[in-house]
Amino acid sequence: MSLTPIYPPARDLLRDKSVVITAAAGTGIGFSVAKRAAEEGARLLISDFHERRLGEAADRLEAETGRRPATFVCDVTKENEVQALRDAAEASFGGVDVLINNAGLGGEVSVVEMTDEQWGRVIDVTLTSVLRMCRAFLPGMYARGTGAVVNNASVLGWRAQAGQAHYAAAKAGVMAFTRCAAIEAARHGVRINAVAPSIAMHPFLAKVTSQEALERLAAQEAFGRPAEVWEVANVMVFLASDLSSYMTGEVLSVSSQRA
Repeated sequence: MSLTPIYPPARDLLRDKSVVITAAAGTGIGFSVAKRAAEEGARLLISDFHERRLGEAADRLEAETGRRPATFVCDVTKENEVQALRDAAEASFGGVDVLINNAGLGGEVSVVEMTDEQWGRVIDVTLTSVLRMCRAFLPGMYARGTGAVVNNASVLGWRAQAGQAHYAAAKAGVMAFTRCAAIEAARHGVRINAVAPSIAMHPFLAKVTSQEALERLAAQEAFGRPAEVWEVANVMVFLASDLSSYMTGEVLSVSSQRA
């Protein structure tokens, strides 16, 4: 079996579905899931707190997919901006079918050196933002009796790694939140699931992580390489699509780590 991944053809999995994605600027999972969603026929609204990079992402999406997304500058740590994002999406689409919570913040610091500010910032961006976004978007989905939410967690919600206590706690929280919120949403016809990637390579990760650490993490994978960001995006698109219609409260590991 070849270890080289093959980019999959589109199958109209999100044809005419309205999709909102947070933290979609840059070169990471957020942009990749936006691209895959556009290729699958979605109507997109992408958001990010960085206005210039958000505009560049929209230009790139249009160039690569022929579909230009709507954009909205939003800091997911601010309730008023999250509410404004929801209002803009509802006005653009008349209803949101899919919400993809991709925003997250990491960093490496030991427990004994970690400040309250470092802890709180990671928890706020990575975990509490998921609450804010769901609190804003779920009522509209409930009213329509349909919808799907996909949250981006991490295998660090299950597994230990030195220097990642704040990030791991936040991602474990995303997993627990996903399971509990899914039970509440099920009676309204709304599904909530999450993905838990191990390591997905993109330029920003390479910038903030040492080469030694990246090589060590890649060596732990059965395929001996990190995931491509679009390999994670594929699973998120699956969870957003009707192919996963009987799945809710699930956290899917996107990983080739050895047991």
